[in-house]
Amino acid sequence: MASHKTYPSSVTSTFTVQRTNPVLIIPAKPTPYEFKPLSDIDDQDGLRFYTTGIHLYKYDPSKEGQDPARVIRDALAKALVSYYPIAGRLREEAGRKLVVECNGQGVMFVEAEADVRVEDFGEAPTLPIPGAQQLLYGPENFGHEVTDQPLLYIQVTRFKCGGFAFGLQMCHVIADAPGVVQFLTAIAELARDRTCTPSVIPVWDRHLLSASSNPLKSQFSHLEYHEPDTPNHTTGDIMLTTPEDQMLNQSFFFGPKQMLALRKRLPLHMRAKATNFELITAAVWKCRAIALDYNSDLEIRVLFVVNARCKRRFRELPTGFYGNALVFPVARATTGKLRESALGYALNLVKQAKEMATDEFLQSVMDHLVTHDRPHFVDRRTYLVSDVTRAGFDAVDFGWGGGVYGGPATAVPASASFFTKGRNERGEDGVVVPLCLPNFAMERFIVEIDGLMEDPGLDFYAC
Repeated sequence: MASHKTYPSSVTSTFTVQRTNPVLIIPAKPTPYEFKPLSDIDDQDGLRFYTTGIHLYKYDPSKEGQDPARVIRDALAKALVSYYPIAGRLREEAGRKLVVECNGQGVMFVEAEADVRVEDFGEAPTLPIPGAQQLLYGPENFGHEVTDQPLLYIQVTRFKCGGFAFGLQMCHVIADAPGVVQFLTAIAELARDRTCTPSVIPVWDRHLLSASSNPLKSQFSHLEYHEPDTPNHTTGDIMLTTPEDQMLNQSFFFGPKQMLALRKRLPLHMRAKATNFELITAAVWKCRAIALDYNSDLEIRVLFVVNARCKRRFRELPTGFYGNALVFPVARATTGKLRESALGYALNLVKQAKEMATDEFLQSVMDHLVTHDRPHFVDRRTYLVSDVTRAGFDAVDFGWGGGVYGGPATAVPASASFFTKGRNERGEDGVVVPLCLPNFAMERFIVEIDGLMEDPGLDFYAC
């Protein structure tokens, strides 16, 4: 049976945080006043929310006397000179088209003090970060209202040990994970050297990801924006109707031994060709679908984020482009088929969906979004996966060295998972998959995933 822990025992989610009054940080120099349209990938309904991130840093004796909040605040103002659209405000035009009014109104910044040490979060923190909401600043409920308000909220929280947390909430329509990291890296470079300029010059160029001029034509079915069929005997989706207090969060670790065990479940011809991402996605999708105990004939999907910056498969985007460059291919199967089939069946579906993500698919997505009122991607009986292990969040260095954690701050909604870098209690590096399920389903999931890991001498466990 898999063992697990929710949080390190030395920290709770109720530590005390004292915030100063928030202030607006404007670009350090005058910037152009203009209107910049977003791309047709940017302004889809599913990205109209604020994504969260947290970076945890230890005390550095060499920085004694330097205030991280002041250093980051000054660097932020300088970075906004190049990234001036982030200091603007969103407006919605005809056809739900979003544009940025570049008016230099600024981003929200707040300083805080917390009666906790960075060490209390553990040597290798995993999602959800305990007390994450206290390390973030912003309206209590952003919802999908993104117009006429700051596009970025930052909170720098000093810990009693001398370490600190950098927390941000940023409107997703402005940037995807690589774009956010590019912006944070610019701030970090300016924080370490006030006289430098960012090593990567930001590029807007959102027109490169826009719908066809004429005629608009979706060449694919785009299941990601269409609900799965629901038989008459079926009620609502249990993942969308279960009360929050009956949901359980738990993170699972996939290191070298776990990946070896999964590969042993595959036919010989598939073992060397499957990426870790594909294999973990297939395994978690299969076990999760079984754990939720849907009727055998119900269609269950997995939807995952594919980065469209891959030059081999997509159009070339210029270095410095920080907008959303992503698509959401979908794999689908019935619960019965996933339950009855070996792991290779789910893996093959994931690989086929991933291979479908090409430049033609990307263009079809943009045309579909424009002709269908920029819809939200589906979450009903759909498991959304986003791999941020290679985004570079952990490499952001404001001058205090690499953080003990850098990445998403809170688990995404119950129907989704972020794949992040992690380390288990044995010091092995791997991938951490946070999962949120109803209590009964989490118990079943552990049994199912343990079953895939059964191998003499192998101990798979949650972290």
